[in-house]
This record gives sequence, structure tokens and C-alpha cells, in this order.
Amino acid sequence: MTKDFHSKQRTSQQNRALHKFFALLAETLNLAGLDMRVVLKPEIEIPWTPDRIKSVLWKSVQEAYLGKEHTAELSTAEVNKVYEILMRHLGEKFGIELPFPHIPDED
Repeated sequence: MTKDFHSKQRTSQQNRALHKFFALLAETLNLAGLDMRVVLKPEIEIPWTPDRIKSVLWKSVQEAYLGKEHTAELSTAEVNKVYEILMRHLGEKFGIELPFPHIPDED
């Protein structure tokens, strides 16, 4: 069942942090030898990229949990929830732990 989150739209800082997370997770999974073949498709070795993290992993959780197609539609609370669900799965199944990046405000 999808929860209704009533909070502010994600910020540009959170958007930058989200895309940084995609890049960090792609690197972490690749370094752990967990290419897309291991995580998703056993037939072919496919390295992760930030775009593949976003479209294959993140959006799968986002759409299943929230029913939202685009990351631009997410509130700050929804970004946090999708991150928690994704990292819980990767932690339990593959031992991957990665904190959500903090991107300082640009002055």
C-alpha cells in the first residue's frame, strides 16, 4: 500500500545528492563484483552506471512503492523512503551499505 507523503518538493541540493548517490552506488556495486548480471540478469555481464542505477534500481523501487514515474515528482520524504528501501535490500542481499551523500549548499 502506498503512503501519502505530504511534505515539500525535493530541493536542488537533494537532487544533486540523489545523483551523487547513483554514481557512488554504481561504483560500489562494480567494485564489489556485483555487476548487473549478478544483481539482475545472470546471462550477461553489464557494469553499472549512474543512469542504470537510476532507471533500473531506483525507479523500480520508486514506481512500485510510490507509483511515481519521475524522480522530479518526489518529495524530500519520498526520496528518503526510496533510499531506505533500496539500501535495505542491497544490504540484506549483497552486504552493500552506502550512506546518502551530503552535498553542501552552494554559496
